[in-house]
Amino acid sequence: MELRQLRYFVTVAEEANFTRAAARLHLAQPGLSTQIRQLERELGQPLLDRSSRSVTLTPVGEAVLPLARAALDQVERITHTVDEFTGLLRGHVRVGLISGAAGEEIDIAQVLADFHRDHPQIGISLTEDTSESMHTAVRRGDLDIGVLSVSGDLDPGIGTETVYDSAIVAAVAAGAEGFGERITLAELCTHPLICLPSGTGLRGLLENACAAADLAPDVAFEAAAPPLLIRLAAHELGVAVIPRIPADEAAQSGVRTLEIDPEMRGRLVLAWNTERPLSPAAKVLLGQLRIALTRWKDPAPMRVNP
Repeated sequence: MELRQLRYFVTVAEEANFTRAAARLHLAQPGLSTQIRQLERELGQPLLDRSSRSVTLTPVGEAVLPLARAALDQVERITHTVDEFTGLLRGHVRVGLISGAAGEEIDIAQVLADFHRDHPQIGISLTEDTSESMHTAVRRGDLDIGVLSVSGDLDPGIGTETVYDSAIVAAVAAGAEGFGERITLAELCTHPLICLPSGTGLRGLLENACAAADLAPDVAFEAAAPPLLIRLAAHELGVAVIPRIPADEAAQSGVRTLEIDPEMRGRLVLAWNTERPLSPAAKVLLGQLRIALTRWKDPAPMRVNP
C-alpha cells in the first residue's frame, strides 16, 4: 500500500467521480483508476461502487475512508514537524485572491515579493476567482490561503481574520435626478442595478438582504472589475451597488453615493483551513499576511473591492 494510493482514494471519494478527481489530482483518468484497483486488490475488498454514474463508497470503503484521511494527516504532520525542527522551508504555497483586492490599500504583491525574497526556494501560486469558489477551495485544501469577501458566516472549519469591514452603498450618476442622500432597499430594487457577478461576497450580501425582505433585485449589468461598476453608473446605465468610497473619489468618477437603508456591510477576510495542517511555508506566509493586516485595517472608507 502506498500513500499516494490512499490520497487518490480519498480524492475520488470526495469528488464521487473519477473524471473530477483526476482533474483535481492532475492525473490521467486511466492511471487513477489503475491505482485505485491496485489498492483494492491489495486490500482484498472493493472500496468503490462503480455501477452508477456517480461513484459511491462500498461498506468497506466507508469504513476505510476516515482511516485513510487520518493516515494522510499523520504523515503530513510528521513532515511538517521535521521541517520546522530543522528550520527548512520549502514546497509550494497556493494563494487565492478575489479580483480587485490587490490594490494600494491591500498590497498583496508587496507581501508576496518580500516572502519570495526571503524564501526563494518556495513556489507560490496566485489565482483569482469568486469568493464562493475560493471558499470551497480553501475548505477542500486546494488553496492554502484565501483573500475573499463574505456575506455571512463561513464554514466552522475556516479560520478568518478581517482585513476590513465596509458599508455597502448605492452609486448614481452625479447629475441623476430623483435621488436624495439615502435610499431604501425597496426603492433600490425599483431601479436597474449594476453589481458584481454571482458568487462574489457583495452580490451574496445584496441577494440575501433582498430575500430577507421578500424583494427581487433587477441586476441589469454585471462586471467583475469593481471600477467598471462605477463607470457604468456614471453613464446612467443604472444604480451601482459598491462598498463605500470617499466622496472626492466618487466625484472624480462622475458619481455620488447614497446610504442604503437598512445598512448592509461586507467584510474582506484572510481565510485558511483550520482542520488541515498548513505546511511550514504556508504558516510563514500566513503570519506575514496577518502582520500586514495591521497596515491595511483603516476605519476610513476604502476603494472598491468585491
